[in-house]
Amino acid sequence: MSDTLMVGVSGVRGIVGKDLTDDVVARWARAFGTWVLEDGKGERGKGKRGSVVVGRDARASGPAFAAAVTTGLTSVGCDVIDIGLVPTPTVQLAVEHHHAGGGIAITASHNPIEWNALKFIGSDGIFLDGPDGKRVQELAREGVEGRGKAGKVTTDEDAVARHLDSVLRLPGLDVARIRERRFHVALDAVRGAGGPVMRTLLERLGCRVTGINLEADGRFPRAPEPVPENLGELAALVRRAGADVGIAVDPDVDRLAIVDETGAPIGEDYTLAFAVRAVLGTREGGRGTGSATVVCNLSTSLVVEDAARECGAEVVRTPVGEVHVARAILRLGAVIGGEGNGGVMYPALHAGRDAPVAAALLLTLLARDGKRVSQLVSAAPRYVIVKAKAERGARNAEQGMDGVYAALRRRFPDATVDTQDGLRLAWRDRWLHVRPSNTEPIIRLIAEAPSAAAAQDLVDEGRRLCAAS
Repeated sequence: MSDTLMVGVSGVRGIVGKDLTDDVVARWARAFGTWVLEDGKGERGKGKRGSVVVGRDARASGPAFAAAVTTGLTSVGCDVIDIGLVPTPTVQLAVEHHHAGGGIAITASHNPIEWNALKFIGSDGIFLDGPDGKRVQELAREGVEGRGKAGKVTTDEDAVARHLDSVLRLPGLDVARIRERRFHVALDAVRGAGGPVMRTLLERLGCRVTGINLEADGRFPRAPEPVPENLGELAALVRRAGADVGIAVDPDVDRLAIVDETGAPIGEDYTLAFAVRAVLGTREGGRGTGSATVVCNLSTSLVVEDAARECGAEVVRTPVGEVHVARAILRLGAVIGGEGNGGVMYPALHAGRDAPVAAALLLTLLARDGKRVSQLVSAAPRYVIVKAKAERGARNAEQGMDGVYAALRRRFPDATVDTQDGLRLAWRDRWLHVRPSNTEPIIRLIAEAPSAAAAQDLVDEGRRLCAAS
């Protein structure tokens, strides 16, 4: 295997033909299949214990890698349920639907076009973490050969339809009111897996759809991550078409970004904030929901905390990473959660990022409140996020980050401290997060405040203390 293959507990990713080849993919599939079939998996003993759901996004390498995954899985005795070209959340839901032993989503999400990846899903529909992910890594390193009777392959052509049907039945979703509004939606699916799926959902909600990049051929016309700097074409389409809202999804359809009716991208954090308001709020902004919990990660914007607070909910933050949020949602019985990258996780359906869910909740909020996107944004406090890097000095590279963290805590004694993932210092309207990079010999700093200057001041002070410690 390539030395530059990126290996994490929930999967592997790399550049096609360099890090990821058919042989490498089959090797990891055999490892995952062996893990699925190992004894002692508890809940994995129920249902189709020895089966694995396989789905892929629209990348050009997807069909060949799906074939390699299938070969690898069946060679160790796993049955494969092939659901074809689908969103990643559809794979997660299909694992739960079939009571399968696990799933593999073949997707590099928002990575550039030359990348692909395998994402490993447990029988609960959540990405692998902890000992399970490490066990798959061990099996891949050791190498697993085919053995015994080969598994069989079946197809499931109804996975997407089931997914969309489930979205339309979600509690809190006001389908009738959305249809009454007859929203005009501009849609950009970056030629990933989301074009047909999102168009179908929006049309079933009574929307008129004007789309770009809806062909599911994997030929990304721009950088695929749905961040503001990549949404210029969608912004122009919103203005040209006079759309009520613009929606962009990433290639595997688990993240959603919004462009307001003036053509201004509003930032991905608002996706989760609006979803929180849709699920927990009322038209009057009342607090009739009782005590509720919203889960997000440490790098998610304060716009989510503001939305939760207005609805009488408590926010719990986790380390960065979808699986951490998902586990906390289930452990705490949270009503909703997600990440500031446009990933909404509504456990009424499943504890996974889901762009169709995010779109449906956005439209529910717009239909219920009768406001435009720009009005919803302007009615709430605004914040600016600043990101930076700092060199890891010889001392903290050798001794760890304790000295840096201690200096930061002395400098900001009035801050609320969170040490789950590096050090996060927080105040009501601003925060600073400092953590060592997992991939580079640097320290990452991110701050948010009501102004760019205030956020930059926090970053600058953090960088100064990093250099001095």
